[in-house]
Amino acid sequence: MPEYPTLAAVDLGSNSFHLQVGRVEGEQLFYLDAHKEAVRLAAGLGEDKRLDAASQKRALDCLARFGERLQGMPAGAVRAVGTSALRVAKNSNEFLKQAKAALGFDIEIVAGREEARLIYLGVAHSLPLSSEPRLVVDIGGGSTECIIGVGYEPQERESLRMGCVVFSKRYFPDGRIDKAALKAAVTAARVEAQSVAKQFKRGHWAEAVGSSGTARALAELCQQAGLSDGAITADGLKWLREQAVKAGSSDRLDLPGLKPERKPVIVGGLAIMSALFEELKIESMQAAQGAMREGILWDLLGRVHDHDMRDVTVEQFMRRYHVDRRQAERVERFALHLFRAFQDSCPVAATQCLGWSAKLHEIGISIAHSGFHKHSAYILENADMPGFSRQDQMRLASLVRASRGSLAKLPVQPDEGLWPLILCLRLAVRLHQNRTEVGLPEWRLVCKGGDCQFQLPAGWLAANPLTQAALESEIKDWRGLAAPVRLAGLREL
Repeated sequence: MPEYPTLAAVDLGSNSFHLQVGRVEGEQLFYLDAHKEAVRLAAGLGEDKRLDAASQKRALDCLARFGERLQGMPAGAVRAVGTSALRVAKNSNEFLKQAKAALGFDIEIVAGREEARLIYLGVAHSLPLSSEPRLVVDIGGGSTECIIGVGYEPQERESLRMGCVVFSKRYFPDGRIDKAALKAAVTAARVEAQSVAKQFKRGHWAEAVGSSGTARALAELCQQAGLSDGAITADGLKWLREQAVKAGSSDRLDLPGLKPERKPVIVGGLAIMSALFEELKIESMQAAQGAMREGILWDLLGRVHDHDMRDVTVEQFMRRYHVDRRQAERVERFALHLFRAFQDSCPVAATQCLGWSAKLHEIGISIAHSGFHKHSAYILENADMPGFSRQDQMRLASLVRASRGSLAKLPVQPDEGLWPLILCLRLAVRLHQNRTEVGLPEWRLVCKGGDCQFQLPAGWLAANPLTQAALESEIKDWRGLAAPVRLAGLREL
């Protein structure tokens, strides 16, 4: 990737939206301006799991303001990431179209474990480097991430479906607080936390750290009340629960250090943190300044400096599923060569997607040889793939699913922009079915109005009847297909 002097991260959280801009100096980041708005996107999720009009308007207005700050920045220097509320919302795809127009940049949705990885990366870069394992807890608006890691490397990552906005709305409607509701919220959070308690319980880590707004708010409240020197403690949480019940309402919860925009969601976050302290046997927790937005920046910096986590993940998958590396390299090399011949300029993202697909298109053989491309696609769509967004995985799965077999029988039609990549990958697979290093002769791919002809030297096809049959079969697969590009014929040079 090209190098950029400035990078920007947009975190579309379920409670707040954040914009963080950083200046790049070699392999270091220096944070510049930051913007935050309490959008409370998750509060707009109805029982039908759809975002209501009001929450969408708040989000779009905020993104338009962020977009004004980002004007003029190249697409490769900006990464925008959506989290829990957008993972859950059934109308997230429609919203994302408007959100992209408002922001001016693509927006990715990441899985819970990928969100956890990015959170840990941001937290780790905000703290002194340590060889001791750390527990990082991030209570967001719609989900809570728990991570154990050493240095900059996360070792355990989990995402729990509970957040301060969701719990506040569910257990404290209209801001009403009573002892029974608070007990019910803590109990529900403990039940959720029990699923990860064994792997995250004290004994697996030496220090507990909290990130994002809930942790920082609770730490500030404990300090302002004289209950700690800035840490969250079990005694401090107990005192805060008592104060919340006494107040009877989030509006009347007047505590030193509690900001007005945090009031509507603080009790939901308090209940979740109390449950985690109990289930994970936490005694004290420091609040970190780093969070997901900083993690997005550091991850983006890694991509710029050829330390792309996605490349690491692809390599791990190749080892895990025992990929035939020589075959994968042959297919990748030829597919990329075709793609460069296909169009004058090859977008970096498309080139990467094609390369990764070529490397991973046979991972399904580890399940069964029959229909292995379907197994490959299923793995790519559903596996935990650090560095990849949900959209990234869907594109990879769609491309690999279309790499073999009937194009007319695809269960879901690929996005229009994927068809050139599908054409290149399918041809590469067809032309390397013998799985050898035998070189192909000089060839050309000539396209006019979406119809592509594959041209080979005179007499070569007649001398290679199996390849000729494979290519003719491929042409039949494309015939009558409503795609922006298609393989229409063979010609001799």
